[in-house]
Amino acid sequence: MSWRQSDWKWRPEQWGFTFRVLRAVSDSDLDAAFQTIGDLHIGALFIGTDPFFNTRSTQLAAMAMHQGIPAIYQYRDFAAAGGLLSYGASYTEPMRLVGAYSGRVLKGEKPSDLPVQESAKVELFINLRTAKTLGLTVPQTFLVQADEVIE
Repeated sequence: MSWRQSDWKWRPEQWGFTFRVLRAVSDSDLDAAFQTIGDLHIGALFIGTDPFFNTRSTQLAAMAMHQGIPAIYQYRDFAAAGGLLSYGASYTEPMRLVGAYSGRVLKGEKPSDLPVQESAKVELFINLRTAKTLGLTVPQTFLVQADEVIE
């Protein structure tokens, strides 16, 4: 039997999840979103990657901690700032690939002959201090898979 992505249907209700999408494009929107998070007693938070959020990792981590909510983001800066964890594409790997491509071009290869590549490296950073503050136990099997555990 073969599996096709189109065969798979994500239905969060099967798992007992209810999702809420909260949007923020300004600092006042962030305040309102976190007020809603508190009012709805949301159990966890995934912060999507966006230039607006990328520059506010410290603020977002502090707001999530103030609400006592485990929060996940894409980049290490968020976990380092006090967020629970980050999981996403490597921030530095694409830069390494650009450097390698630049070297190939400088050595005479034609850019049009180079294959398109994308970073396949995914990184996991866990803030164990935040987990303890939130009363969460992170399984050892999860910790050993982390690229870095912040204590």
